[in-house]
Amino acid sequence: HTHTHTMDDSFILNQLGEDRAQYFNAVAPPIIQTSNFAFGSVQEMRSALASEYDHFLYSRGQNPTTTILRKKLAALDGAEDCLVLNSGASAIFVAVFGNVKRGDHIVSVQAPYSWAQHLFDKTLPRFDVTVTYVDGRDPRNFALALQANTRLIYLESPLSNDFSLQDLAAVATLAKAHPNGIVTVCDNSYCTPLFQKPLHFGIDLVLQSATKYIGGHSDTVGGVLCGSKAMIRRLFDNDMMAMGNHPAPFHSWLLLRGLRTLPIRLQHIARNTQIVVDWLQKQHPHYIEEVLYPFLPSSPQYELARRQMKGACGLLSIVLQPWFTASEIEAMVGRLQRFLLAVSWGGHESLVFPRMTVATAEQADPARVRSHRTLRLYIGLDDAAVLVEDLSQAFRGALLSRPAKL
Repeated sequence: HTHTHTMDDSFILNQLGEDRAQYFNAVAPPIIQTSNFAFGSVQEMRSALASEYDHFLYSRGQNPTTTILRKKLAALDGAEDCLVLNSGASAIFVAVFGNVKRGDHIVSVQAPYSWAQHLFDKTLPRFDVTVTYVDGRDPRNFALALQANTRLIYLESPLSNDFSLQDLAAVATLAKAHPNGIVTVCDNSYCTPLFQKPLHFGIDLVLQSATKYIGGHSDTVGGVLCGSKAMIRRLFDNDMMAMGNHPAPFHSWLLLRGLRTLPIRLQHIARNTQIVVDWLQKQHPHYIEEVLYPFLPSSPQYELARRQMKGACGLLSIVLQPWFTASEIEAMVGRLQRFLLAVSWGGHESLVFPRMTVATAEQADPARVRSHRTLRLYIGLDDAAVLVEDLSQAFRGALLSRPAKL
């Protein structure tokens, strides 16, 4: 992968890693659905057992279908190498767990993806690893949180709920200057490598949930972890192989299939999202306190977003006015016809995630708790005009009993 930066995306997506002469000149790569691989001699088998990273021995390690995918995903991120795992959570676990030991300290951006938070709050304390959370909008907060035993800084930019950013170059510079040689990890699930390449800003490891835009069709779960050859090999040998969190060959094939259309899907989704965002901002005084989206010129981090990100995708949040009751928010969500009520993002379907669902019905208090009156929307491949009309009728219908407010 020494020349990855000179490859264009079309070559990576359609040609790289595809040695068609190996499989009957088939245009689409085969699913090598096997558990193990046979050898022609004792010496060949001995070599494979000595270095499973370099050989096909057993599909918990390397598999030819997954290898094609690894080459493409590494090149897209401008990385030397890549691991594909069975979920985004596995990518987070391997990246973090593989770089800390008992007694170490982590600095994380506050409010990361919920399963990263679970790892930090529930799992790592059992191994005497501590975490400090900081407001990531100011890079100085990371510097202030560093301790003598800090080994890792965990980022997610933009975050998937309020879409706040971290200055990747500033944090990477800070980590590299530290005597510990702090490892920086960034979750890039919002942007994908097409819209943001954290390694270019000096980040050590970049991960993403392949379930989202890479798969793109809501039919498989996967994770991606990209970095230097030395780092990826060490994580493969020490952590991934022991945890057994490899993808099934068929899932790698589905991700390869999704990858082919990634650019056109992202372009369409970005365009759709901008139309919906523009409409939502016009509704502002009636229903909406704030629209949260990284590419809003009114956003305090707009300049940073434009510097770090080539594009923004389909996730945005709307904070409803504080006079909305919990039952009115439920009624509004219930009236949506074109948005499915579900977690995740990146597929063909448009989604709504009312943040108050993380609280019990008794705890839900939209008037006082801002997150309880926040709806996260994912804009999929639907026609934007249809989505706008659906949101419009849902707002109107939910508030028929409150005409005085409008």
